[in-house]
Amino acid sequence: MSHGINDRRRRFLGGAATTIAAAQFSSLRVARAQDTATKTAQLPAIKPGTNTSFAPLKQIDAGVLNIGYAEAGPADGPVVILLHGWPYDIHAFVDVAPMLASAGYRVIVPYLRGYGTTGFLSNDTARNGQQAVVAVDIVALMDALKIEKATLAGFDWGARTACIVAALWPERCKALVSVSGYLIGSQAAGKAPLPPKAELQWWYQYYFATERGRAGYDKYRHDFSKLIWQIASPKWDFDDATFDRSAAAFDNPDHVAIVIHNYRWRLGLAEGEAKYDDLEKRLVEAPVITVPTITLEGDANGAPHPEPSSYAKKFSGKYAHRLITGGIGHNLPQEAPQALAEAVVAVDRS
Repeated sequence: MSHGINDRRRRFLGGAATTIAAAQFSSLRVARAQDTATKTAQLPAIKPGTNTSFAPLKQIDAGVLNIGYAEAGPADGPVVILLHGWPYDIHAFVDVAPMLASAGYRVIVPYLRGYGTTGFLSNDTARNGQQAVVAVDIVALMDALKIEKATLAGFDWGARTACIVAALWPERCKALVSVSGYLIGSQAAGKAPLPPKAELQWWYQYYFATERGRAGYDKYRHDFSKLIWQIASPKWDFDDATFDRSAAAFDNPDHVAIVIHNYRWRLGLAEGEAKYDDLEKRLVEAPVITVPTITLEGDANGAPHPEPSSYAKKFSGKYAHRLITGGIGHNLPQEAPQALAEAVVAVDRS
């Protein structure tokens, strides 16, 4: 999930915006949202859960991985890459992809490392889950597919990954849609303790820091993930079939290793790879994102997430924030596919 213990959490939990600042941001948000909304294409209405599968998946060698991905839409259309998080998979976008394809986009939906049909090319490659490496994977995928530039959209780990690509390789990112905003973190920021209630929200992160936690997640990964879905999206009445389609992706042989390393790395309990140190040093500075961006938030997100006013200034290009109402939780693309698709079209055409 979007769970680095970092400066965004400190802003969210340790220093709430003042009433005046919140009011100023609200006015800015409304103005920008209205401006962006005028450029939103009329996409076909869709009921969440209408689609349950993709066309047969494709595989391609990219960097250190053989990446499994779904593709939809015309091969010569403008490219949109949709990125999932933990504990989710590509089915979070199963309704979004056909909507965007119908609007003429070439849509790429990859399994992140440790999920689904994505696997390592070598048994000797470190099963590394640090934040920079997942972004490197996506740039490698773009290179393999000969995609020069794409609009990126994601939530949870996927939003963080999209933010990193936009920040470090803006020449590869045409525009950005990020659920829950600016999610770039660092190990350094993760050293600062939070108030007890805030720490409680990250219980699984500390569980994963123990060997019991590793063994428990490995043994109960499906039950564990379903619990996270319920907590993170308390008003989403998903059925077993919906969950099971995604849970199959967690049977990837590298899944547990990647998830555990990701969360231990955030706490400084696991080392990253030295070859990514320079990228992480740049991310410690919390670089401003310059590409056109729309951030989204569900009104019933049960996962920890920052207030929009805390990250608005991290986007220096054309920017808008949209609050999606109706009991929408953490898995916004699957719970509100229309809102995600409309944001992609709007930001791409801004």
